[in-house]
Amino acid sequence: MIPAVPFLSLLLVAAGILLLFGGGEGLVRGATSIAQRFGMSSLVVGLTVVAFATSAPELAASLTAALTGAPDIAVGNVLGSNVANLALILGVAALARPIPVAASFVKGEIPVMIVVTLLLAPMLLDDLIGRGEGVLLLLVLALYLGFLLVQKSRTGGAGVSESLQESPLPLRRAILAVGLGGLGLVVGAKLLITGAVEIAQSFGISDRVIGLTLVALGTSLPELASSLVAARHGEGDIVLGNIIGSNVFNVACILGTTAVVIPIPAVDPGTPHDLAVVVGLSIALPLLLLPNGRLGRVAGGLLLLAYGLYVGVLFAGF
Repeated sequence: MIPAVPFLSLLLVAAGILLLFGGGEGLVRGATSIAQRFGMSSLVVGLTVVAFATSAPELAASLTAALTGAPDIAVGNVLGSNVANLALILGVAALARPIPVAASFVKGEIPVMIVVTLLLAPMLLDDLIGRGEGVLLLLVLALYLGFLLVQKSRTGGAGVSESLQESPLPLRRAILAVGLGGLGLVVGAKLLITGAVEIAQSFGISDRVIGLTLVALGTSLPELASSLVAARHGEGDIVLGNIIGSNVFNVACILGTTAVVIPIPAVDPGTPHDLAVVVGLSIALPLLLLPNGRLGRVAGGLLLLAYGLYVGVLFAGF
């Protein structure tokens, strides 16, 4: 007999996802407008403000989960978001429009994402992702951003594509958007985690599976929205840059910050398998991109199929 799902829990999850999406959108627009009005270049805005803002839902959800005693949701959210970014979001974007990409991007940025992801392997083998390991992850992120800023300044990179830029908001409206966006993220994360845990308990589903699926999908909405916009504009580098940058940020900043605030105790035994899926998809991505210099609709379909199989296996074995 299928257990009844508490209606209030479903409402909490739906409201939480909507608040995370709306809060993330408001934070992105407001923070970008403030940065532009203070003379920051589009490159710096893209690598710092926008990168942080689009990952803010994951950060809010992971911190909330860890602080409320659900560390498996915190780790599952990060790994699940990275799987969703690589398989679901790239798959949908490629089906919407094939994604061209420069070979230098494939050879330069994707290996960094793989290395940063692999840093988690020894941490997950311990009983604790402690504050020292959290600081290490944050230092890695700082070094990565510093390297990108220096590299792009030497090569004259323009950063965010002009076709995707919007006129900055008036300063007061931008500050209000940041404030309301941040509030939406905090409240939305609390509602989503509360509802997700209640649903998991009613079905007997583990926190790990809920973090990898429901929470991960809810917090990945900003990446999905921005990737579809970029795909429609034919901006392949923006799509892949958003996904790869988000994956690096999820591991280094979100787990790093969460571990510094509150050390993350031993996680579900299945978590190393989830990490292996993220690494496998990361390695498969350049193999799909390099032959034709683009991610076509067939490759997009294969990524979506891989995501469907992954989610199916998760729920079959929960």
